[in-house]
Amino acid sequence: MPALSVVVPVCNEEDNIAPLIKEIDAAFKDLEIEILYVDDGSTDGTVEAIRRVRAEGIAVRLLRHSVRRGQSAAVHSGIRHAQAEWVATLDGDGQNDPADLPRLYALREQATLVIGNRVQRRDTWLRHWQSRIANGVRGRMLGDGTPDTGCGIKVMHRDTFLQLPYFDHMHRFLPALFQRAGEPVLSVPVAHRPRERGTSKYGLFDRLWVGIVDIFGVMWLRRRYRPGLTVTEES
Repeated sequence: MPALSVVVPVCNEEDNIAPLIKEIDAAFKDLEIEILYVDDGSTDGTVEAIRRVRAEGIAVRLLRHSVRRGQSAAVHSGIRHAQAEWVATLDGDGQNDPADLPRLYALREQATLVIGNRVQRRDTWLRHWQSRIANGVRGRMLGDGTPDTGCGIKVMHRDTFLQLPYFDHMHRFLPALFQRAGEPVLSVPVAHRPRERGTSKYGLFDRLWVGIVDIFGVMWLRRRYRPGLTVTEES
């Protein structure tokens, strides 16, 4: 049984597969982990690239969606199939640094969700602006105290995640959802790297306007939540 499952959702990232998997493997030489790649309907050579890495001797589990369902669905599929009690996620584009994962994993006793905060973004000015506005709006409306909810690098308790309500784009709102369930959340500064290969799958509409619409759904979920009851059976 691995101590940690590392879940990586990917879609059309064939050039980033081998470099990132090798970085993940190198980051955890002293810890038993499993690596799960979830292919969300890629149309390029992503699947073949994963198979080549496996043939080189690095153990990688490959899950494939029959149709494209988006990042939240890929993350959810990976975590459902993970074997470890704790799960890490990171984006498949190579911008998250796997070397940060052991540090986040070491903080698991302090929070059920440990999420990265990309203090120095290595994006284009447009993507930086989009994320800054989206994070600002989410922070004001949800009050989750998390400066970078869109950061893909996270460590979380698997069973707690699976008890959360699932919906499309939920990966953007995990701090608020964990807090809704009464669970502690911790933000930690992490590295962020420029994209060297491939192209982004998100545009202005995906990052900003769709996210703002989803906020109202999360606000509704939080209002409807009631803490769990302690039930005892009388003999």
